[in-house]
This record gives sequence, structure tokens and C-alpha cells, in this order.
Amino acid sequence: QKMIEESPCEVISDELRARMGGAAVKAAKAAGYENAGTIEFLLDKEGRFYFMEMNTRIQVEHPVTEWVTGVDLVKEQIRIASGLPLSCKQEDIQLTGHAIECRINAENPSKGFRPSPGTITDMYFPGGKGIRIDSAVYSGYTIPPYYDSMIAKVIVWAKNRTEAIRKMQSALGEVIIEGIDTNVDYQYEILDHPDFQSGNTDVEFIERMEADK
Repeated sequence: QKMIEESPCEVISDELRARMGGAAVKAAKAAGYENAGTIEFLLDKEGRFYFMEMNTRIQVEHPVTEWVTGVDLVKEQIRIASGLPLSCKQEDIQLTGHAIECRINAENPSKGFRPSPGTITDMYFPGGKGIRIDSAVYSGYTIPPYYDSMIAKVIVWAKNRTEAIRKMQSALGEVIIEGIDTNVDYQYEILDHPDFQSGNTDVEFIERMEADK
């Protein structure tokens, strides 16, 4: 399960992004798909990308795309469902700044990411310029054991990736969720890791980080 999402990708060039986008559009057209969706690819060390899956819905990480493009994806999704055209064209889209999202999960990373259902006894989320919180939980809310463990998303935007990482660390430092275990401190560890800060991450990053402890 993903824990951190960011946009734009640190290792994707404009040329590679265009090729990926072209492949995604071609696949969606071949399937006759209309509405919000995300096609995911895996990228190897040689810069070759491979189709992984398509999610035919709005994505959990849509806020990072919204923040760097200035496009309200949920609004556009509703427009399409209503039979209206998109309010923008691809050539109108410009990426500005850098956005990072941390998924706040009710789980214990030190115990194999064991889920931690229960009642939140106290809670505080940060706010301010460049900080967005997506959540529906509150102090006194009881997290059931039947669903996904994600209870909130903390999203930040800054002028560049370095500033975005620092802003996220500052935001996570203000998060208070008591009564249950969460991965807030673990998210901070990831952001503080030299490999993450340099953009040297892959599908085995978490295993390497745990081995370094």
C-alpha cells in the first residue's frame, strides 16, 4: 500500500511524461473509457515503463495533481458525468511547484503495520497556507476494524520538492491523534531518510529503510 505520493515525479523528464501520458490516453480510448481514471506504470532503471493497472475512479492521491495543475479533478469528473466537456485542454496544463501527500493510517508500523481500530480520544490537524487536510474523523470517532486503515490525508504544496518535504515534516510535527496507533512518526522517518530526500526510491525502499535501523 502506498504511504506517500508526490507530484511531479522526481525522476520523470518532460519527454518521458509525454510518452506515458500518450500511452495512457491511447489505452483509455481503446477501452472507450470516459470520466476520471488513472493508469499506473512501473518505471525501471533504464527509463522503460510498463503498464500496471488502471483505476477507473478518482484516486486517493488526486490532491497532489490538483495542487500542481490548479485543476479541480472532482469538479471535472462531475462535469463529465453531467455530459459537459472538460473545462481545459491538455495543452493548457502547466505544472507549478511541488506537492506531497502523506496517508495517515490507523496502524502500528513497528508491529508489521498492524491495524489499530478504536476510539480517537483527542485530535488536532495543522492548517495554513500550502497545507490541506482531507479527513472525516474527529475526536470521539470510533474507527471500525472492517475497512481500509486510512483515516486522513495531509497534503502540502511548496515552490520546490525540498521545501515541500520540509513543510510536510513541519505539518506532521503538529498532528495529534490519541487513543489509537498511527503511522505519523513513521511518515516523518521516511521524509527524513537521505534516499527519499534525494529521490532515490523504488519498490524496495521500505525494506532498505528497515534494514538500516
